[in-house]
Amino acid sequence: MIRRDPTLSPPRERGPRVNHQIRGRRVRVIDPEGNQLGILTPEEALEIAASYNLDLVEVSPHSQPPVCRIMDYGKFKYEQSKRERDARKKQKSVELKELRLRPKIDAHDFEVKTKSARRFLQEGHKVKITVRFRGREIVHQDLAQTKLASMAESLSDLGSVERKPVMEGRQMVMIVAPNNKSS
Repeated sequence: MIRRDPTLSPPRERGPRVNHQIRGRRVRVIDPEGNQLGILTPEEALEIAASYNLDLVEVSPHSQPPVCRIMDYGKFKYEQSKRERDARKKQKSVELKELRLRPKIDAHDFEVKTKSARRFLQEGHKVKITVRFRGREIVHQDLAQTKLASMAESLSDLGSVERKPVMEGRQMVMIVAPNNKSS
C-alpha cells in the first residue's frame, strides 16, 4: 500500500487548479472582463483575484507560462454542469425494436405488424424484422423474402432498408432505419 505524506495537500479532484493549488513560477493572468494583465507570479495574481473577490483558475495548464483567469469558480462549475446536463438531454438514443413474423402470417396480422413498425420508425427507432422458421418451413425462404420485401415497400416513406434480408440460423433478418428528418 502506498502511503501519502500527510503534510501534502489532498489528492486533486478532476478539474482545473484553483487559487493556492496553482504551481509554477509565473502565470499569464486574464481579468474577469477578458483583458490580459500580463505575466505575474501566482502570489501577485492571487492578490489581484482577492481584490476582485474572485478565484484564480488555471484554464490552460500546458501552455508556457500557464494561463490563469480571474473568475467565480463556483459559478463556472455550476454553468459547466448545466451545459453538460443540457447536452445529455438533447442526445437522442436510437433503440432497436424487433418485430417477429412467421412465413405463413395472415394478411391482417401482417398489417398489424406493419402498423407497429411504422410507429417505431416515427418515434425514430430502428426496426429489426425477423421471420422465424419452424420445422420444414425453412425450405420456403422465398415466402419470407416476399413478406420482408412487401414490409420494406410499405415502410419506404418512413424508413429505408439498412440491412437486406439475411439468413441467421433458422431465421431471416432485415433491419429498417428511419429516414433522417432535415427539419
